[in-house]
Amino acid sequence: MMYDELWASGPRFLRSRDGFPLSTDSVLLAHFAAGLRAGRIFDLGCGAGVLCVLLRLSHPAAEVGGIEIQPAAAALCRENLTANGFSPEGIRLGDLRDRSALPPAGSCDLVVSNPPYFAAGSGHSAPDARRAGAREERDCTLDELCAAASYLCRWGGVFALVHRPERLSTLFCALSAHGLEPKRLRLVQHRADSPPSLVLAEARRGGRPGLKIEAPLLLTLDGGESPEIREIYHRE
Repeated sequence: MMYDELWASGPRFLRSRDGFPLSTDSVLLAHFAAGLRAGRIFDLGCGAGVLCVLLRLSHPAAEVGGIEIQPAAAALCRENLTANGFSPEGIRLGDLRDRSALPPAGSCDLVVSNPPYFAAGSGHSAPDARRAGAREERDCTLDELCAAASYLCRWGGVFALVHRPERLSTLFCALSAHGLEPKRLRLVQHRADSPPSLVLAEARRGGRPGLKIEAPLLLTLDGGESPEIREIYHRE
């Protein structure tokens, strides 16, 4: 096993040697959702538990849980929660498309997800099944993900996720089809003059129309890390 550390004296994450390294995507999503008020939070496809750990740090009074379909990843999620001083009891092994595997309908204030970005069959598949499942919508489509988020969110509850900008039209259609109104959007760019590489989105169940587009989150500025990235990673 190997350790990934976000910052000095901060959370550390175990991962298997053949697993994915610590994802910037999940860190940015956790930062994006950190200011949202929530008493119960649930991560759809929690993987190794990066979002669960970071959201427990930003919401110390909240109950945080998650579901993961891959047994090894679910076990790693529980281990990472324990290693950072949190209870792993809220982590479920199961399929988010199965309502019986999820918490009760309408029981969550905030649902989050860092899902597979690519539709199944849309490009080259990773030879390893676990990596392919994390990259492609083999176990869950974007529409099915939004359906699960809508099921879990209370009326007025929030679904926050990270995705790819080229899927934005599909994402908004799926959110709207399941009663989740897009309310906040932030694009992530490597530089001010580069196209966006990620999109952070917040939708509210039963929300009124009205989308706020925030200033882009720049990963680099003047040849180095941007001030915001240094702040997110506690490098100031």
